[in-house]
Amino acid sequence: QLQLVESGGGLVQSGGSLRLSCAVSGRTLPYYYIGWFRQAPGKEREGVSCISGSDGSTYYADSVKGRFSISRDSAKNTVYLQMNSLKPEDTAVYYCAAVQRIFMYQSICRDLRDGFDSWGQGTQVTVSS
Repeated sequence: QLQLVESGGGLVQSGGSLRLSCAVSGRTLPYYYIGWFRQAPGKEREGVSCISGSDGSTYYADSVKGRFSISRDSAKNTVYLQMNSLKPEDTAVYYCAAVQRIFMYQSICRDLRDGFDSWGQGTQVTVSS
């Protein structure tokens, strides 16, 4: 399994920006995918965005399209989530997660489905109105 450590959360006003980082360590299989998920109090966990480690394809939930951007720095083994135009409803604990296989498994990333194998500890994002 991969080890994941998130950072970059905090308190920001509505309309502001934050960048989350997910440091990834461990041995990767040919196909690996890094996703960002979030969970607000009293709500179910929601998939936010995902990036394919093998080809760099990116995917987003409708609720964040046009506002959030996922990227990776392969040299630093880090995945970023740039969050712009933040809204109070973006308030949640954000987790990065990883799944990897010896075969292509793009659908889990594209659809932001359950089934990710490794999870970080989470970082709190609070957007004030």
